[in-house]
Amino acid sequence: MSARTLWRIPASAASRVLVATLAALALTVPLAGPSAAAPSDQPGGTSGVLDSDALDRLQQRAADVQNDLKAQQAEVTAARESLADAQADVTAAEKVVSDAEGELAQHQEVVAGYAAAVYRDGGSLTPLTLLLSGGDPGDVLTAMGFLDVVDRHAADVIGSAEKLRRAALDRQRRAKAALAKAQERADEVSARVSELEAAAEAVTDELGEALGEVDRQLAQLQKEQLDVNARTAANWKAYVDQLAAAGVTSPPAAQLRDPAGGLPAGLVPVGGSGGGAQRGAAQLPRQPTSLLVLPAETMTAVTTAMAALGRPYAPGTSGPESWDCGSLVQSVYAAAGIALPGDQGGLFSVTVPVEPADVLPGDLVFLGNGESGLGHVGIALDPKTMLAADARAGSVVVRTLPADEVLGIGRPTLGQRAPVAAPKPAAGSLRVECGNTVHPPSYGGERAWGGYPNGLIPPSAMCPLGVGDHQLRCDAAAAFRAMSAAYAASFGGPVCVTDSYRTYASQVRLYGEKPALAAVPGTSNHGWGLALDLCGGIQNYGTAPYQWMVANAGRFGYLHPTWADPGNGREEPWHWEYAGT
Repeated sequence: MSARTLWRIPASAASRVLVATLAALALTVPLAGPSAAAPSDQPGGTSGVLDSDALDRLQQRAADVQNDLKAQQAEVTAARESLADAQADVTAAEKVVSDAEGELAQHQEVVAGYAAAVYRDGGSLTPLTLLLSGGDPGDVLTAMGFLDVVDRHAADVIGSAEKLRRAALDRQRRAKAALAKAQERADEVSARVSELEAAAEAVTDELGEALGEVDRQLAQLQKEQLDVNARTAANWKAYVDQLAAAGVTSPPAAQLRDPAGGLPAGLVPVGGSGGGAQRGAAQLPRQPTSLLVLPAETMTAVTTAMAALGRPYAPGTSGPESWDCGSLVQSVYAAAGIALPGDQGGLFSVTVPVEPADVLPGDLVFLGNGESGLGHVGIALDPKTMLAADARAGSVVVRTLPADEVLGIGRPTLGQRAPVAAPKPAAGSLRVECGNTVHPPSYGGERAWGGYPNGLIPPSAMCPLGVGDHQLRCDAAAAFRAMSAAYAASFGGPVCVTDSYRTYASQVRLYGEKPALAAVPGTSNHGWGLALDLCGGIQNYGTAPYQWMVANAGRFGYLHPTWADPGNGREEPWHWEYAGT
C-alpha cells in the first residue's frame, strides 16, 4: 500500500489506526484493579489528597479540639484585657489617693505653721487679746476681720482636701474590688484553659494514631506513583527498543513536517482527526498494528524527560536536582536541539497548535480554565497521560491528563508560530503555576494544602531542608534548598533556620507554655509546613541578608507576608512563607 493511498483512508479509519498505534506503544499502565499502578487524577507525589476515612476522622477530631480552644481563646483574651484594665484602674486610683493625701498634708502643714506662730506669740490670738493689746481701734477691727477670714478659709481648705482624700480612698476601694473580680474571672478562664490544654494533650495520641494511618495510605499512594513512573519509563524504553528492532531510525523533524511532500522511505502518514495527515509524525506499516514513528528530536526530549521522573518540583529552578513545569519542557527540548521559552506562558505563546484529538507523545499539553487562565504545561505520553513537573504532586510525575482542563496541544517539532497571548486569569483570580495557585506577595492568610489538618501533615508528605532536622512540604523544601544554594554564593554559607514545620503536638506544648502569645493549636502558620523562621542576619530589617531575601526569595516561591512587615503591628523580619501553594 502506497503512502498516498493510506493518506486517503477515511478519517474514522485513520483515527482507528492512530488509536491502535498508540495502544501498541503501551505507554501507560492499564487499570487492572485496586493494586494497579495507573495514574490518578491527583498524582501521589507528596501532597495527594486521600479519599480516606481515617483522614476524615482526623480532620473532624482536630477541628473539634481546635474549635473549643478558639472559643476559649476569646475568653482568655477578654479576661486578660479586663484584668489589665482593672490593674491599671487600681494603679490610677492609688495615685489619686496619694495626690489627695499629699495635698491635704500640705494644707495641714500651713495651718500647723499658723498655729505654731500663735503659740510663739503667747497663746491663741483672739479678738480679746487684740483689744487688750492697746492698739488703734481701727487696726483692731481690721485684724479681727482678717482673723475670721483666715479661720474660715483654713477650715474650707482642709475640709475640701479631706473630701478629696475620702473620695480617692473610695475610688481605690472600688478599683481593688474590680481587680479582685477580674482576677477571679481570669483564674476561672485559666482553669478552663488548663482543662482544654489537658484535653488537647489527651487527644494528641488519638490524632497521632489517625495520622499514622493516613501516612501509611499516603506512603502507599506514593509507592504506586513511583511504580507508575518506573513502568512508564520502562514502557518508553520498550518502545524505543521496538523501533530499533524494526530497523527504524527516527528521522529529523524537518523530514516529517510535510507528509504530502513525501516521507522517508518505508514510512506513511498518520491520519489526523480532520481527515488529512498529521504533520510531524509518521508510521511504519506492520501487522497487526502499525508502529508510530516520531521525530528524532521528540524521541530525545521524551527520553530525557523520563530521566527526570521523581525529581522534586520547585519554582524558579531548572534542574538537574529540581524543576518547574516550564523549565523541564525547555530543558528536555534543548537537549534535542530545539530552543523553547522556559515558562508556561511563553511556551503557549510560540508553540504550533494541533488538534487535541491528534495528540501524540512529546506534544505539549496546556492546562487551565476560564477563571485562572493558563495554569500548567506538561509533555503528552498518549491521549490520557502526561509527564510534568507538577506543583501539586511536588515532583516530576506521570499523571492523568484532565481532558476538561485542556486549553490546547502544541507540537514543538513543527517550529514556532508568531507569538500569541496566553490565557490570563480573570479579574480578581489568582495565577496558577504548574498546577497550583500562586499567592501574591501581599498575601497574609493561612495556607492550607493537601487536605490535611494544620500540624497533622503526614511525615511522608514532608522533606528535609538539609539544615538540622527542619522539614517542609517537599516542593517548599526543594525551593528552599535551591534558594539556600543561591544565598550561599553571596554570603558563603546556607540560609540559617530556627523554626520550620510545627506538629500539632508541639503547638499544644507551646500553647501550654504561652497561652496568651502562642497560636491556638491547629492555627499556626508553621503547622502547614510552608513557613520558616530564619536567622543569620535575616532576622533584622535592613541587613544585607534580609535585603537579599527581599530581592531574591520571590524567584524561589518565598515571600515575607504583609502582616510581618515593618509598621503592621507584628514585625517579624525572620518569618518567611512559601507561596507556591
